Parts: sequence; C-alpha cells; structure tokens
Amino acid sequence: MPKENHMPHDVRVGGAVRTDYCAELGSDDVGRRVIVAGWVARRRLHGENLAFIDVRDRSGILQCVVGGTLGLGAEDVVLVEGDVSQRPEGTRNYNIPSGAIELQNCTVTVLSKAKPLPFAVIDERAEPNESVRFRYRYLDLRRQRPADNLRLRATTIRALRLAMEAEGFIEVETPLLWSPTPEGAREFLVPSRLRRGNFYALPQSPQLAKQLLMVAGMDRYYQFARCARDEDLRADRQFEFTQLDIEASFVGATDIIRFIERAVRAAVLQATEIDVGPIPVITWQESMERFGTDKPDMRLEPELTDLAKTLAGSELPGSHEPCIKGLRIPSGAAFSRKQLDQMVSRARSLGAAGLTWIKFLDAGSQSSAGNRLSEDRRTQIGAACRAGVGDLVVVVAGEQRTVSLALGGLRTTYCKPRPDAEKFAFVWVVDFPLFEGFDNNNRPIPAHHPFTSPHPEDLHLLEEDPLAVRSLAYDLVLNDWEMGSGSVRIHDQEVQQRIFELLGMPQELIDARFGFLLEAFRYGVPPHAGFALGVDRLVTKLAGEDNVRELIAFPKTSSGQDPLTSSPQPASAEQLDQLGLSIATAAPDDG
Repeated sequence: MPKENHMPHDVRVGGAVRTDYCAELGSDDVGRRVIVAGWVARRRLHGENLAFIDVRDRSGILQCVVGGTLGLGAEDVVLVEGDVSQRPEGTRNYNIPSGAIELQNCTVTVLSKAKPLPFAVIDERAEPNESVRFRYRYLDLRRQRPADNLRLRATTIRALRLAMEAEGFIEVETPLLWSPTPEGAREFLVPSRLRRGNFYALPQSPQLAKQLLMVAGMDRYYQFARCARDEDLRADRQFEFTQLDIEASFVGATDIIRFIERAVRAAVLQATEIDVGPIPVITWQESMERFGTDKPDMRLEPELTDLAKTLAGSELPGSHEPCIKGLRIPSGAAFSRKQLDQMVSRARSLGAAGLTWIKFLDAGSQSSAGNRLSEDRRTQIGAACRAGVGDLVVVVAGEQRTVSLALGGLRTTYCKPRPDAEKFAFVWVVDFPLFEGFDNNNRPIPAHHPFTSPHPEDLHLLEEDPLAVRSLAYDLVLNDWEMGSGSVRIHDQEVQQRIFELLGMPQELIDARFGFLLEAFRYGVPPHAGFALGVDRLVTKLAGEDNVRELIAFPKTSSGQDPLTSSPQPASAEQLDQLGLSIATAAPDDG
C-alpha cells in the first residue's frame, strides 16, 4: 500500500497561529481580526482594568489594548489576538509604521516568561555599555539598530550575489581547512588529530584555491568566503571576516574593476537607495602625493601641497630636506595651544620629526616658527595652500614617504568632509608598488602577496631596483577604509620563480608550500585576475557605523574575547593528549 502523504502541522497555541507581523499592519487593516506574536516591549497601566502593551517582532512595534496587566513582564513572549482599530486622533504615533492603529478586544497568551533583564530596558534611547551588550548579544539584537544592521547586511549580500550571477560567475565553496603558508598575516592553526604534529590553517583568503579553479577551467568563480587572521583587532578588523571573493580567466585589471564596480553600485543602491555613480580611478603615486595615504577619504577638500619652491632658501628648520609639504586645515586657526601641541604629538607618532603651524587671522598670521618665518613667506605659504582667514596650515619636512604619511594622518584626523560631499565617496587606487620595503635580511617585502603580477613595463627592474617595480594591483577605497584589493596574477612560471627567489625562499620551502599550485600551472594555466571585497567593512560604512563589530552577529571584543561564550577557553588534558599537544608555561611572544 502507498504511504500516506502527511503534511507538517502548524505550530499553534490553543488553535491560534500568527497571521501578521506587527509593523506591517496599517489603516487598511482596520476591522480585521488578527494574531500577532512577539516580545512585550513596554507596558502602561491605565487604571486597574486597562493597560497598553507594545508588542515587538522583527518588523517593529504594535500597541495592543488589554484588560489589566495580566502579570506580563518585560520581554515576555506573547501571542495576541485582537481587532485592528484606528487610534483616536491625538494619540497616534507617527514615528512608527503602525502608529495610526492599535489592537483592541485583545486575548493574550503568554508563550514564555522572561526573567529580569541584565540592563534597564531594550530600547534605542538607553543603550547598555559594550561589554554588557556583547555578553547578552541575543538581547542586544532585539534592539532596532543592531537588528537593522543585520538586515542591511543581508540586503547587501543578496545584491552582490545577484550582480555576480548576472556577470556569469558561479559560486564555488573552497576548504576551511587549508595548508599553512609562509606569507601574509598570522594564521590560525588547527592541529590534526589523525596526523599528530601536523597542522591545517584556517584560510586568510581562498587565494590559491581560486587560482586552481582557474586552472580547472571554471572561468568565473565567486563565493562569500569566511576567512580568519590572527591579527590585532581594530575598528575595521575582526579575527573572522567575510569577503566577496572572485577570480576570472582571460581578463585584465580593467575587467575585474568593472565587475566589482557594478556589483558594489548595485549593492549600495539596493541597501541605501543611493547611486554612487562611476567610481574615479587614481594611481597609488597620485594618491600618496595628493592625500598622503593609499586609502584616501575623497570627501575631504584639502590636499597636500608641495612647498619646496615656496620655502627654498628660508630659515625654517627642515627647509633643506628632500620633501616639504603643507596641509590646510579649515577653521584650524581656532585651535587652542593644547590642541596644537596634541597635533604636534600626533605628527610625531606618525613618523615626523615635528611640524610648523601657521594661523591665518584677521590681523595677520601667527606661527610656531616665530621670526624664522617672515610674514611675506607665511603669505606665500597661505596662497600655495589656498588658506583663508580662520584657517591653519601645518608644514612637515623630511623624506617623502614620512612627510606624506604624517600629513595624510593629520588630514584624516583634523579635516572634515565638505558640506556638499557625497555620502559614499568611492575611489579606485591602482598601480601599487610590487614591494613595500626590505626586511632585516634585505629581502623585498610584497605589498600584496607573492602571486601579484609585476607591471610588464617594469619586469627589467625586478632584481636591480625592486622598490621601483609597479604591480598590476588595485584597491577599492571608501571614506578612508580599504574595502578590498585584488590584482592580476602571475601565470608565467618563470616570473613566479623570480619572485620567490627575490623573497629569499629556498626551493624546498617553495615546493612544500606552493608545489601543488606550481604543478597545476604546468598543465596549462590561463591569464587570470581577481579581487576580494570586505563585506563587513562595506556594510559598516553603508550603515553609518564606526566599527565592523556592529555588523557581525556575534563579534569579538577588541581584546579578542567572546563575552557571550567566554571563549577562548583552555582545552582539557584529554583533548590535548588526543592532539599530541602540551601547553608551554612561558608566555608566548606576541610580536
């Protein structure tokens, strides 16, 4: 006999099941008998036999008129059946979607009682401190702002996924347990129980895996990759993060930029209803010269000004240094002496030997250089930096990189966005240096990763002047945060070998760490390029938040702890024995 086709049963309470979400009800529903479910957000008693309760679900708040308090407590879970009625004029709340209506003739069923809260109330007007919020994150997420942040994240990811699918990319998942690599950020290692003494690594990115997918002929790959880096946490960094990771074959830098730009514009439009328009492109060299950083905030008006000619022959300390630049800080003439001293300290923390400041006032100018800088010379500096009355100009001298980084940091700290600035000012930065400096063994340090292709015009400089070599790398920047980076990859085995040798890698290490990739390349590898977009960072900026923690469901604190689960925690002796591990008594070196 054929089996009966049993349909799943609705979860009902006393025969009732939710019919509507709270904030989706409105004046058009007046007269309907509905059932809503959620948490008791507020209770207001009017006499002994009448009370108003606000019921909150994922959509928002709905006021319900009930007979008495019914013993309801804050955050009790309830099912409320009632008639949708128009609120009397003068009692409507136009700050919430359902503020014109309420439920009357209500029957309330308590589904779950809540014990007293660890903080005063779940309300946007009374935010608990961070340690309490993250210890009770499941309560924090009931508040509108954190909940809206997670919804915004979902909306953004959905738009990015649709954009990649529209470009012909296919989603492929790559391993979470991968091989350790000697390059890049510090990895999280995972000990192997079956192969004691050996370790996996959680991927910093799916870099090698996605290059293998290009060898495999996947042509266009993407995934929302979960990655991990054991680095110090910052406002834009957590141990765990999500990136939109893509790779494509038979393409160049322009193609990848176009793919990502279309996806990002679509996501921003879907999430915020703002069309950011075409994204400008500048070179790394231009970015450093104009803004003093490779992550420029394009909303800020002042740019760095070359003052070498203006100060030639002056008695200003540092006037003979190879680089002298100035920065105008609008309205900075109002800074107190304490604020100016703090600015000098900030410049020194950024590597500068010091700085000279000039205030432009109604009655002339004042300068920390005193008589060493004539009034005429101050006027010339002001004109070069386009300073007006009420502005401050700061001057730094030294090596070009030091000057740029110091003034770039001051620009970000002390300059405010233009009144007419775009809310989301994206910019592409291209043509990065292939190497960012030398290590203690005089080996060049890759600015990105060792699979980034050198600029074809600079290949002859690899051995003789590696710091002059440009790369086919590109970053997407938004409001002084790097949103993501990518590059054209090396697919020529000879060039890849030259890079490994420049980095001082012995052949044994190359074979052990990258042998599987180089072996795959021997079977025909297409030219390919890719990009990784930081989803957490992008959504943080779209939400107007200052820290990526606010866009992650269960984040770590700045010390790397999870207050919700109290992790990390010690492993048991039995677990350590299974893995063949023991704990050293000496404190680890965090350097």
